[in-house]
Order: sequence, then structure tokens, then C-alpha cells
Amino acid sequence: MILTYKKLNANAQAPTYGTEYSAGADLRVSIDTPIVLNPGESEIIPTGIAACIPEGYFGMICSRSGLSAKFGVVVLNSPGIIDADYRGEIKLIMMNHSKKAFTIEPGMRLAQLIIVPYCRASWEIVADLPQTKRADGGIGSTGIR
Repeated sequence: MILTYKKLNANAQAPTYGTEYSAGADLRVSIDTPIVLNPGESEIIPTGIAACIPEGYFGMICSRSGLSAKFGVVVLNSPGIIDADYRGEIKLIMMNHSKKAFTIEPGMRLAQLIIVPYCRASWEIVADLPQTKRADGGIGSTGIR
């Protein structure tokens, strides 16, 4: 698949894959000066790019595991969703869950974008749903082991 994108400013960078089998392309921030993300704070961070995601797919913005594990910095609305008809700038809603300030540097790889196929459902109301063994057993109903 070829995904077209547009640079919205001079320091914007294309998403890149870290390894041959990476599912997510790293998204780099497009800022001129560092941004300090204090503990418990969230911030919307620009990437400087807009993309043309094909019909039948969406972009899923996910946290980078290293930033999450080492620094407590995550995509707040994880996963973020980019619909196929959106043509605006891709922005990252980032949150610092740690107890230390985290500095976002210009050009830093801050999140990852995965292109995912989907299907849209037609919703139909019914009086009863087919029964299953689980039925309406909710959160935690299958145990932890």
C-alpha cells in the first residue's frame, strides 16, 4: 500500500518504520522548540503532516512502548483514530503519567501510526440476542487465569 501525505511545514518529517516487520510507523513531532510535559499534564502535539488514508482503512495512533515503559508518556486517547475522510494535520494527544517532567524535543518520535482495515456495520434492533455461554458476564467474568 502506498499512503500519500502532505508536509504542512518545513520541519515536518515522514512517518518511518523502525524495523523490517514494524506494524506501526513512528510519528515525529513538528515543533520549533522543546515542550515540557509535566507530571499529570496532557498536551496536543503537532506532527506537521496530513495524510490520505484509503477508504476502508483508518489510522490508529498508539503509544510507543519505550516511552510508556521508561517515561510514563502515552497517547491519552489511545488508540487515537484517524478516519479515511480526514485531511487535516495529524496531532498527538500526549499524557505524562509519571512523576517527572518529560521534554518533547523537535523531531522526536513520539507515537506510532498503524493503518488498519475496517468494516462499517448496519445496526438493526432486535427483541432478543442469541445466547452464549458467557451471556451478559461483564468485566472480569472470565477470571484472571
